[in-house]
This record gives sequence, C-alpha cells and structure tokens, in this order.
Amino acid sequence: MKRRDFLKVGTGALGWPGTGSPAESEQKEAAQAGPSSRKASARPAIKYPRVFTGRQLAMISFPLGGIGAGTISLGGRGQLRDWEIFNRPDKGGGVQYAFPSIWAQAGKRKPVVRVLEARIMPPYEGSTGLGFANVPGLPRLESCTFTGEFPLARIDFHDSELPVKISLEAFTPFVPIEADDSGLPLAVLRYHVVNPGATRAKVSVAFSLENRIGTQGRTNDYKEGRDLRGLLMRNPFLAATDPLAGTFALSILGAGEGKLSYLRGWASTKWWQGPLLFWDDFSADGELGPEGTARGTAGSLCLQREIGPRSKAQYTFLLSWHFPNRTPERCGWTAPKGHERDVIGNYYCTRFSDAWTVAEQTVARLPELEERTRKFVDAMRNTTLPDAVRDAAMSNLSTFVTPTTFRTSDGVFRGFEGCADHAGCCFGSCTHVWNYEPATAHLFPSLSRSFREQQFGFSTDAEGRMDFRELLPGGIEHFGKAAADGQMGTVMKLYLDWRLSGDTGWLRRLWPAAKRALEFAWIPGGWDADRDGVMEGAQHNTYDVEFYGPNPLCGVWYLGALRAGEEMARALGDAQAATEYRRLFDRGSKWIDANLFNGEYYIQRIQAVSTDKIAKGLQVGMGSVDPDKPDFQMGDGCLIDQLVGQYAAQIAGLGLLLDPDHIHKTLQSIYKYNYKRTLYHHESVQRVFALNDEAGLVICDYSKGERPETPFPYFAEFMTGFEYSAAVLMLYMGMVPEGIEAIENIRRRYDGEKRNPWNEAECGHHYARAMASWAAVLALSGFRYHGGEKSVVIQPRIKQEKFSCFWSTGSGWGTFSQAAQRGETRVSLAVAHGELACRSMTLAGKAGANVTSSAVLGTTSLPHELRRSGPEVTFVLAKEVVLKEGEQLTLTVRENSVPA
Repeated sequence: MKRRDFLKVGTGALGWPGTGSPAESEQKEAAQAGPSSRKASARPAIKYPRVFTGRQLAMISFPLGGIGAGTISLGGRGQLRDWEIFNRPDKGGGVQYAFPSIWAQAGKRKPVVRVLEARIMPPYEGSTGLGFANVPGLPRLESCTFTGEFPLARIDFHDSELPVKISLEAFTPFVPIEADDSGLPLAVLRYHVVNPGATRAKVSVAFSLENRIGTQGRTNDYKEGRDLRGLLMRNPFLAATDPLAGTFALSILGAGEGKLSYLRGWASTKWWQGPLLFWDDFSADGELGPEGTARGTAGSLCLQREIGPRSKAQYTFLLSWHFPNRTPERCGWTAPKGHERDVIGNYYCTRFSDAWTVAEQTVARLPELEERTRKFVDAMRNTTLPDAVRDAAMSNLSTFVTPTTFRTSDGVFRGFEGCADHAGCCFGSCTHVWNYEPATAHLFPSLSRSFREQQFGFSTDAEGRMDFRELLPGGIEHFGKAAADGQMGTVMKLYLDWRLSGDTGWLRRLWPAAKRALEFAWIPGGWDADRDGVMEGAQHNTYDVEFYGPNPLCGVWYLGALRAGEEMARALGDAQAATEYRRLFDRGSKWIDANLFNGEYYIQRIQAVSTDKIAKGLQVGMGSVDPDKPDFQMGDGCLIDQLVGQYAAQIAGLGLLLDPDHIHKTLQSIYKYNYKRTLYHHESVQRVFALNDEAGLVICDYSKGERPETPFPYFAEFMTGFEYSAAVLMLYMGMVPEGIEAIENIRRRYDGEKRNPWNEAECGHHYARAMASWAAVLALSGFRYHGGEKSVVIQPRIKQEKFSCFWSTGSGWGTFSQAAQRGETRVSLAVAHGELACRSMTLAGKAGANVTSSAVLGTTSLPHELRRSGPEVTFVLAKEVVLKEGEQLTLTVRENSVPA
C-alpha cells in the first residue's frame, strides 16, 4: 500500500479534525523542494512480515532467547550462529558442531539424507577453505525462504529430491507486560514435516551439538522428564565462579510418539572420524547408536516417526542454558577498581537450578506461553499500520533479548548502549541513549521502573547530580558525571512511567530525588545557573561532547523536564514547585523561540565558558579542551534531533513545548535539508551506516548554515535511532507521509543482504536507541493512557474507514479499532492480556448536537455522559470499569436524521 493511501478519510458521526495547520502549504513546499516522492516510491516496497530468499539470507541473524538471558541466533539458511549465552556478546562465535539433520524415506525408495539447512552461500575463501566446523562438506537442502516477525521466525525449506516438505518455526516466549515469562534462557525449534505423497514416509530429524562449556572435563548426560528427553551438558572441572561454569541442555518434546535414539558423545577418534561415523550411522537407517566406549563432546538426539500419506508431524527441540557467573570484566561493564571480577550474576539463574530445569518448567507452560506470544504477534500483524512501521517496531524489539540487556541477580534491568563483537559497548544504562526509546515503558513497564529506581536511587547524589552511566557492582562508587539531555530526559521518563501505571505511591517515593535532579540545573556553574529556563552552561550530551551556550537539543529536553516536573508536583500536592517549574518553562520556551529559531529551524548560540565557572561533573573529557574557545559544537547546523525533547513530550502526553508553527517549520526543514535521497556524493570521514544508493536523514546538515571548522562528532553519520525520533515527531505533527517515508528508507537498508534486519547498529550491534521505532506505533495509533485519571485517548493519525491498532499500558495490552461510515463512528477496545481500568475515553472528532451514543462492555450497557470539547468527544462513564482479558468495550456515536 502506498504511503498516501493511509490518509483516506471515512465519514462517520464524528467529523474528523483537520491535520492542517498554518504551515500546511509550507509542508507541501518543503516536500517539493526536498527529495521527490517519486524517487522514494521507486525504491523496493517494505512488506510485513518480511520475507527473504536468495542473497537476502546472507546477513540474517535472528535472536532467540529471553530478555536479559542471552541469545542464540538463527541464520537465514536455518543454521545457528552468534552463540551469545556465555555472559558476553560473541558475534561470529559458534559451536564447532551444532546442526540438525534429516533422513527421509518414502515407501521402499532410497532414503534422502541432508543437513537440515539450505546450501551454504559465498564467500568460500579461508586459510583452509571453509574448514570443517559444522561439516560444510555434507549435502544440504537446495534453498529456503525466511519469514521474520519478531519474536517468531519461519523457514520454508525446498529440495526437489526430498520426499517430504519441511519447515522450521523458531521462537522464545515474548509476552508484553510479563518480563519474567519473556526472560527465559531458551530457544524453541519446531520442525514441521508434511508427507504429500500417497505412501507412508519414515522421517528422522536429528540435532547434534558439541558441549562448549570449557575445554577439559566436559560431560554429557542423558536425562528424561515428563514428555521431555535430552542431553544435559556440563563441566564439573570448572571453578564454581568461572564465567563459563554452568549447564546447557539439548532436549526434545513428544519423543514418546516416535522412536528416540541418542548419542551422549560421538566416537572419540583422530582426525574427523567422529562426524564421519555419526553421518554414516544416521544415514544407514535414520537412527543412532549404539554408543562406543570412547565418547567425544558432541552429542546427538534423534527422533524417527512414520508419517502417513498426506499427513504431517512435528519435531520440537529445545535449547536451554544456565550460566550464572556474569562479571563486569567478562561482559565489558566498567566496575569500581578491584571489583572487575565480582560476580554480579544473572536474574534468570535465580529462577532455575540448571538448564534442564529451565526446559522442564518451560515445557509445563509452553502451550500458554506460546499462545500469548502468538497473540502479540497476531495483534501487530493485523493492525492497519503501514508495513514499514510494523516492521521497524517489531524488528527492533529483538534488542531486548540480545546481550545489550541483562538483569543482575537482584532482578534489576541493565543495558549497554549496544554490543561490540565480543563485549558490551558503552556501559552504564546510559541515560542519554535509553531516553530515546519508549518500548520498555510501554511493553515491559516493570523493567522501565527498574531503570528509574536506579537513576533516582544511588545514581542521584545529594546535590542532584545523576550519573549518566552506572558502575557495577552498584552502590559502591559514583560515575560522577552528569549529562544534561540524559538527566532531563529521565525526569520525563519518570512522568511517563507514572502516567502509564497510575502508581502515585511509587512516584512519591522517587519524587525527592527527581526534584533534586531537575533543580540540579540551577546550581552555581550549572546548566541553568541564572535560573531563566534556558540552559547555557557546559551541557554534556548524547554526541559525547559538551555543548556550550543555548541550543535546542538540551534546551528542549529541559523544557520537557520542567513540564513533567510541573505535572508530577501538582499530582503530589507540591504547589510551590509546580508554580516555579511552570514559570521557568514559560520563560524558557519564549526565549528559545525568540532567540534560537532562525526562520527555518533552531540553532545553537555558542557561548564561551571559563573552566572555573563550570560545576563539578559536567565535563566528561571527550569534547572541547578549552571551553573559552569551544570546538566540537553544533552551531548553525540543522540538527536531526533538535526537537527530541518535543518527541518525548508527545509520547508522554505533555503537549507542545514551543511555538507550533516553529515546530512544523523545523520538521519541514529537517525533511528538506537532512534527508538525502542517495549518498553517492555524501562526504563523511566518520562511521558509515548508510552509503551509495541508500537514503536517510543525516545527523546535521550545514547547507544552510556555516559549518564550524571543528564540528561535533557524528554530524555526517546516519543512525537509525535519531532518524526514528525525527520521523515519529513528523507523524505526531501531521507530516504522516514524510515520517513514513523516513522509516521506509531505514528498513530498506536492512534487507538481509547488506545488513541483518534484526540488528540496527550505532555504537555497537543491537543499539538501544533504535527501539525508538516503537514510538511510530504510539504516534499513528493516537492511543494515550493516564493511569492516575483512568483516562484513555484514542485519536489515530491515519484516517481510514476502518483503522485498527495495538495498545499497551502499565497493566495490559490489546487492540482497538475505529470505523466510520453512514453517519456512525464506532470504537472497540479489546484486552488481550492483563487488564485496563477506565473511567473516560476521548475520541477525535466533532459531534453535532443531534447524536446518540452508547457504551457497551460485552453485552452490558454502561451509563455515561458525552462531553464535547472542540475537536474531541469524551465518554465519561458513571463509574470506573476494569476490562479483563478477553473483554471488549465498544463506544458508538450515531448521527440522528433530522426531519425535513
């Protein structure tokens, strides 16, 4: 579907409010002056779910694992890659032998035996060719098609000689709201085999895996449980605190419905006799055994079944793991001196005794967990959101289950910025990176609140200085540096978390620290030392330098924090603070509009600051050496995220922070100047995340303003988290086609051939900021919730005769639909999981005086009052209702015919 097709308007009882603004004609002018939509539409369309084949399989690495529990990734051909379960990232790391095999015989015909992967793709070069790991010289299936909609992956294999059809479904349970159920250290690999023929087929699927726990003393034990058979791998010779100490289990479900055979270890011989003897054994009759007396460390499980004509069977394998000894040194997190090797642990390991227990306990609940996982996937698949929006939102959720995140043994959620190949990248749950993404708050609120409790706990000192990075083990030593954008953003995030939950007691507990953090801006030598609502001091920020003088990046974050502080103060009865925050907000907002807006966008007024006038902890040492003559500044450039504070305010429901016409014009300018339709002539000596025929939004464009001789780092780069935040604000402000176009361009770059669609990189793989893509769902759905007021707002920004979307709050999630036709507007909201407390619901549109309305929960009519206010209509229920899982609330406004 084309981008502009999403703007079709239905006709109902509620007249849609226009998306136009005083700047509407300028939007059209900017679109014409910038890259043409004709150029953009000539690019390949993004379809959801994404389907990949051929060369597009090369870079695919689909993460399988739980939140904070490590991951094993599924490659595009069906191979396992990137084994990142040993308490650190490990790109390219694998197991010497880890592969499935299939043996299939139809009737009396000769069996066909293959490694159950598609054929290996170029390049084939190496010092020993492709080597011998994972037996690249054994025959594989001809081809495959990979379909990915995180957290579910499907591979359909194709082979003209195989007498059966086979596909793979792979997933790990992933249920919004339920952080523990979504934090399981395992992967489910379910092979579906269909016999299309007229004769019975005998089919075996075997999975072989080497014990990778250390080098000496590894053992594999056969175990049985309820409907579960498998191998438990361990190494009793490792020290109890060794980062590799732990267990791994390879198991299979439903073995009682077929013939199970296994090898605890392949034959231990010289050269490559072990894999050769395994292959000969398996090829002979599709069974394994008997074992020899000398066993190696690679074991195999095999299940053989007879499948009748035109019938099917499943072979479900589980990979589970348990490695408790996470240390700062091992994973790449900075620690207080002398504590680098302290075991900070993994929360998932406190829930299970070993990898076999993980499998046993999960199997008991697998039908329920899988149903809820599929319910989430179905909810997003069935929305009417643009394909690229769904693809970006869902694909980047995979970051949750990568080594970017973990939970220490106390259950606290932690996050790197991203992952280097073999260690975390940029430690500390960095505030100025994680502030961009709203996915944690909306999908896993308990984890978001965990962030807040750390930030407004030990990380905020008595003066209000918040560590923008956290050392581990925690509570020992402060990082001692504050980031202006990061600190103000956490105040806004605190407001968002409270709003989604309605837990005022929780807010009250954190409020003293939040006040200190906000008012820290006013200290002598601070960001706003003259207390005028404008940041002028040394402002360390997400570009890893300090900006000196007023600028929109930090300044608008500050405005958002003042508004959030005002709202929280009023809710807690702190009238004096609320009044002061509002005064500073009003003053700062007016000043920024009057002094930083240049007619097209907001710029920086660079101001020198004497070092002795800068408060402690505001300079990190990566920027200007001489703040009297600051370099690494933004200056007159058009910055992609100059309005990121407004983006965060839209998500939090805080309203506009600046003149709306200026906001619109700035977004048009970003589209006009920062949007590059091709990059053949783009000049950059920095990191390259986009190039050649690719399109994107550059971090800062200087075609209108003079570039400083030494500009700030990253100004010429293309990074998806920043692009998403700009695109989403366009969506919020009515520039829907432009915002969707920017998102489409990002996802085209991640096409499986050039880059992995489940790994958007910035400073590291699986970069947290890229989860800003979830904000596009929030913007287009127009869904907002205030847990304190029990109020729901539904005001979609895509106008369709029938619009449907996903929603989530701190207590539940589900779907809603809005249909408008023949003088009637109907909104239905369903709870798929959890619950939703509701006292009022506000819809977009003007209702005339001659309308009737109804509110129905299930089959029960609810007494209510219909209130009209400008372009909105609000249903106020006579009393609060709590919608439970499976329940639906339907609101209808119907225009009555007027007699002639």
